Amino acid sequence: MIGLWFAGLISERRGRLAGMAAGVALTVALVASLGAFIAQSTASMTQRATASLPVDWQVQLGPATTGALSVPQAAAAVEKAARVTRQQAVGYADVDGFEATTGETVQTTGKGQVLGLDRSYFRDFPGQFRLLLGTLDGVLIAQQTAANLHVTIGDTVSIRHPGMAAADVRIAGIVDLPNADAMFQAIGVAPRAAPQAPPDNVLLLPMDAWHRLFDGEAAARQASAHTQLHVGLAHDGLPSDPEAAFAQVQGAAKNLETRVAGSALVADNLAARLDGVRSDALYAKVLLLFLGTPGALLGAFLTIAVVASGSGRRRRDQALLRIRGASRAQIMKLVAVEAMCVGVGGALAGLVLAALLSRLFLGAGYFGASSMGWIACAAISGVVLANAVILVTAWIDAGTTSVASARRMTSSARPRLWQRVYFDLVLLALSAIIFWRTWSTGYQVVLAPEGTPSSSIDYVAFLAPVLAWAGCGLLTIRLCLAGLLRGRDALTRCLRPLTNSLAGVAAAAMSRQRYRMTQGIALVALAFAFATSTAVFDATYNAQARVDAELTNGADVTVTGTSQAPASARFKDLAALRGVSAAQPMQHRFAYVGTDLQDLYGVDARHIGQATRMADAYFEGGNAQRSLDALAQHPNGILVSEETANDYQLHPGDEINLRLQNASDHQYHVVPFRFVGVVREFPTAPRDSFLVANASYIAQQTGTSAAEIVLLKTTVPPGQVAAAARAAVAPLGAAKVSDIGQAEHVITSSLTAVDLRGLTQLELGAAALMVAGATGLIIALGFADRRRTFAILSALGARPRQLGAFLWSEALVLLYGGATIGTLTGFALAWMLVKLLTGVFDPPPERLSVPWFFLAFLVGVAALSVVIAVIAAFRETRVPAVQRMREL
Repeated sequence: MIGLWFAGLISERRGRLAGMAAGVALTVALVASLGAFIAQSTASMTQRATASLPVDWQVQLGPATTGALSVPQAAAAVEKAARVTRQQAVGYADVDGFEATTGETVQTTGKGQVLGLDRSYFRDFPGQFRLLLGTLDGVLIAQQTAANLHVTIGDTVSIRHPGMAAADVRIAGIVDLPNADAMFQAIGVAPRAAPQAPPDNVLLLPMDAWHRLFDGEAAARQASAHTQLHVGLAHDGLPSDPEAAFAQVQGAAKNLETRVAGSALVADNLAARLDGVRSDALYAKVLLLFLGTPGALLGAFLTIAVVASGSGRRRRDQALLRIRGASRAQIMKLVAVEAMCVGVGGALAGLVLAALLSRLFLGAGYFGASSMGWIACAAISGVVLANAVILVTAWIDAGTTSVASARRMTSSARPRLWQRVYFDLVLLALSAIIFWRTWSTGYQVVLAPEGTPSSSIDYVAFLAPVLAWAGCGLLTIRLCLAGLLRGRDALTRCLRPLTNSLAGVAAAAMSRQRYRMTQGIALVALAFAFATSTAVFDATYNAQARVDAELTNGADVTVTGTSQAPASARFKDLAALRGVSAAQPMQHRFAYVGTDLQDLYGVDARHIGQATRMADAYFEGGNAQRSLDALAQHPNGILVSEETANDYQLHPGDEINLRLQNASDHQYHVVPFRFVGVVREFPTAPRDSFLVANASYIAQQTGTSAAEIVLLKTTVPPGQVAAAARAAVAPLGAAKVSDIGQAEHVITSSLTAVDLRGLTQLELGAAALMVAGATGLIIALGFADRRRTFAILSALGARPRQLGAFLWSEALVLLYGGATIGTLTGFALAWMLVKLLTGVFDPPPERLSVPWFFLAFLVGVAALSVVIAVIAAFRETRVPAVQRMREL
């Protein structure tokens, strides 16, 4: 009996089975592909974090006293605590300063540090240095120190320190220290408890020369000279999840601390980097919840709607079975066959679709072994969903005892329980309360306490958009029911251009079928809300990721020189490059604020915005133009970073005395500035302390107008201009050219560490499928369920054109009503998502970015689905009425 039933389902109901399986497949595909992205992207975050770190551990040995660890003993302890790939001993020595004589002038610096390095260090840890001039063989000097002393290759520098004779060394190379903050960090001191800024003056000696100078110093003055082990660890054995990798690395560092028994201190750079990535991984999971869950729920609702659309036929089938003696248990067994057919078929189709979508949008490798947990979960969920929906519906329908009652098509006019208690308004009110609580208090949705393995997600905040989405769906049903019941006259006027004299009849038919109509409109509205909110959020995220990249890089293309070889020396050549629409020089100097050396940027305030973005979010008060105008109006004006303004308790109008190096004598002199505003972010600037002033005033006070940086805005792909710019600045030697594309790949703030373009395309593809399913599939099944009605109308003499008027009017009401309500709801949800997920954006967006092309494409997809459904239904009306009645 079961086999015959199954064969009958396949032969007679394959269209409806395919429709139900399609709803399950969409749900499974979305969950599986999004889960695959989460699993793979967290592993990618871990790999990026570990690969870009120059030194994993810095182990500082204690004073050279009795019982202290020697370098070989400490190295052996490190190798027992973790898998080591490379180790190097580095000497650190504090000195009172350096001195150099150039021409007829003598330049001196303040306190600095001298490092001792083996020649092999540059091979093992290449990310610690960037050679600007000369060679790595011999004595090296940091770029800023060379500028302070006005020395270059071949010049002599004297190392000055009490208790030792002045040591003269000859400079072999000038280097940049891109990892200076970590290299000179205070080890063994609680974070933020000591100044973290690297020394202003640094000299690097071969290790044997360092030992000759400072071995005696280390014994006599233990605090001024010490040795560190710089360690590289094996990363291939780390867990793919950043949180698990963080816990493992942190545990290995603690194991080392037990082995050295207080004779050494560990700076765990690798754990610190993974610590920051943990929040990125949590944000990736949050995006799955915020963006993926509505899609999964929509797929479930679509499946429920498809099943519900066949409830009338199912009731008639069950009534006939009961007449022939079938028990409820036997009926449920037969229904279970249908449920398993739909569930297993939909799950398999969903996995195939997920694999195709993942490979198309995410690339090879995403849908693999690392994602098996999500794949299995999605497949099981699809099977459970199909069985639950079909079996529960069949169990309720099994109570119908007669064919006559099964054929009854009218619905009770009594409001449902949720309507009587205004559950839709309750959901919207709860959503508003949760949203206000999270947004107004500045509470972070993702919380990953620094240095601790514990982390958490505020799942309550996740309820705000979900409740709003569900509440809008129920409110749509309430409003559409009332509109179709009481607004028949208005609907008649709207339908008259399409149906002419049949407008009143069509409006009356929709009013009578208002429950079915409103369910369809609500489902289409939910689909459009999901698609619109996803598209707007993704467009805003991608736009802001580019803003972040431009902020980091400075412009589309940025050319960075040195004080000895400024990029402005080739400004005319750079501005004339093909594809460059605007070019602006920008000075990058250093200034002492009290005893704190900070980055100082000199700009043309009235024209800097031509070459790079000047976003309102960069400035306090949220108005970039007003801040730049204030700077331009005061020749000695200066914009100060928020941190500096708070630390020094500055107020607008205050006079600030800074010390700047003069080009004539290379000494630092006091220069007065007037504080005119606060700047939070600025192109190429660090994120903590920096200053922005007028380039003309800086040039006047320092005796040189040279600009170390040139910003280029391009009209062609930045990579092309960057290649041409490298050729243009090749004579400068030390100039560095970077483009915004490179910056997008190396930014480590928030989720921009992972390229989300594939995820965006995946979500938008799934959203388009959901919209197509919610429009075309629901309309097609609704028409199929009323074939008997159309057969009766044909028998009564209705012409094809008249039947077509009914079909088109119904379809257009569903599409227009659902698309309009859903799009408006989607914009509201996107705004809510952007506000709740502020931590994803750096800096926060000023406004939503609207992907108009995709929204137009979405409407086109929905319209095409409607056209296909109506044409298919219209073809059904051509079947002779007598034949159709016999089939039904």
